[in-house]
Amino acid sequence: MKLVILDRDGTLNPLGDDFITCADEWEPLPGALEAVARLNHAGWHVVVVSNQPGLGRGLFDVVALNALHAKLYRQLAAVGGRVDAVFFCPHTPDEHCHCRAPAPGLLEQIVERYGVDPRDVQVVGSSLDWALAGMALGARVHGLPPGREAPAGTEALPAPESLPSFPPFPPPVRRHASLTAMVAELLAAPPASGAAAAA
Repeated sequence: MKLVILDRDGTLNPLGDDFITCADEWEPLPGALEAVARLNHAGWHVVVVSNQPGLGRGLFDVVALNALHAKLYRQLAAVGGRVDAVFFCPHTPDEHCHCRAPAPGLLEQIVERYGVDPRDVQVVGSSLDWALAGMALGARVHGLPPGREAPAGTEALPAPESLPSFPPFPPPVRRHASLTAMVAELLAAPPASGAAAAA
C-alpha cells in the first residue's frame, strides 16, 4: 500500500493566525486538492493529520470539525480526489499527550491501522512539528512553505531554495515549492521500498 500523510493546515488550506472553527471558514489552497487527486489516480492512499488544540480549549466541538472535514471531502470529490481518513489530536500543549506533533503518536496510529512500513510512508507538511514527528516515525518527510500553492494552469512557484518562508526543516527533510511540485516529483520517481532497501 502506498501511503501519503498530509498535514492539513498550511498544506491543504492557508495557514492563518486564528483557528478555523467551522466549515464556512475553511477554503482549500488553489491547486492543493487537484494534487491530492493526482496522488489518488496514481494509486496512492492519502490520510490527513492535524493538531486541533482548539477542541481542548473549547473553541469549537467535534461536530463542527466533522462538518469542516465533510466540506473537504466534497470539494475533493468534485475534482476526482479523496482522503481515506482524517486523524487529529484534540489536546492542548499543556496536556503533554503522545499524539500531538512533534510527538509521533498520531502517525504511529495511522501506520498501525493501515499495516504499512513507516519507512515507505511519505509525510508532507508545512509545519516543523509534523516534520519532526515524521522523522521520529522513520518516514520519508517532505517540507513545504506554509500556505503556498500553484493554481492549475499557472507558472510553477520558484525553486524551493529561493523561497524564504520555510520553517527550519532539518535534514533529511526534502523541500518542495508546493504540494503540486512534491506530487510531481513523487510520481516521477522510480518505485522504491524502504523495507526492501533495509533488507
